[in-house]
Amino acid sequence: MARTRYASDRGLTSRMLLTMFLLGLVYVVFVTAFFVVSPTFGVIGLTAALLFLFAQYFFSDRLTMFAMHGREVSAEEAPELHGVIDRICAMSDTPKPRVAIADTDVPNAFATGRNQKKAVVCVTTGLLRRLDPVELEGVLAHEMAHIAHRDVAVMTIASFLGICAGLITRLGLEWGLWGGFNRRDGDQNTGLILLAVVAVSAVAYAVSFLLTRALSRYRELSADRAAALLTGRPSALASALTKVTGEIARIPTNDLRSAQAFNAFFFTPAFGKGFSISSLFSTHPTLDRRLAQLSTISDQLSRGA
Repeated sequence: MARTRYASDRGLTSRMLLTMFLLGLVYVVFVTAFFVVSPTFGVIGLTAALLFLFAQYFFSDRLTMFAMHGREVSAEEAPELHGVIDRICAMSDTPKPRVAIADTDVPNAFATGRNQKKAVVCVTTGLLRRLDPVELEGVLAHEMAHIAHRDVAVMTIASFLGICAGLITRLGLEWGLWGGFNRRDGDQNTGLILLAVVAVSAVAYAVSFLLTRALSRYRELSADRAAALLTGRPSALASALTKVTGEIARIPTNDLRSAQAFNAFFFTPAFGKGFSISSLFSTHPTLDRRLAQLSTISDQLSRGA
């Protein structure tokens, strides 16, 4: 974690190291199995995944802003928003990120960028209309905690195995559907090789998916904790969470679907009513879990006062 006034989180560090170790172990097994089964697929898949990782790591801020139709705004254009960001920077002793607004009624916010120099914090017009200044400060402190924790860089690296396995699974399935499962080249059963490729990739993808989602959920809790301790107002962040989650449930389904691809970046996921079983694989912890943590922090701060 960068040297800021955001509270350190040993639990976050240990979970990050454990997840990276497990992902690395799966990656070694995955690559070894691949080059035993099919060196060609291994080289193609790894090359494609490395290119994707490079683009995601170095251009994450531009790609996300473009996809969300975010627009960077100056202090003259959005003085109140910049004022809140300035206060958080002063409290946390962190460099000021670029500030942007996305014109959508879905109430949310996100931070992106591989480091503090490339960071951007973006809020939607829907969020600005619904939150009061104190609630907005809690949300933005949460997003800037992600920047201080280098979350974008960590999650990009952690997701590499999943990207690699997913690309190879798709490549294998498409080749198989075009007749690869039924082909025979001499004594080598190409169909069985393709099935083995798809099976190995699918298992690696499933394991990496679960590990990165678990890490992502904890990182959200860590950002909540850091924001609550920095501002000293866990109740404001809890109020913002409750309000945003309730308002998202009222957003038209089509609008939510267009935003769901960016749930990993958002302050809270864009899911409507009826969302239940998918929470097992969510990028965010449940609302109840987040509110319970904030309530505990509030009690601790009260006793400390």
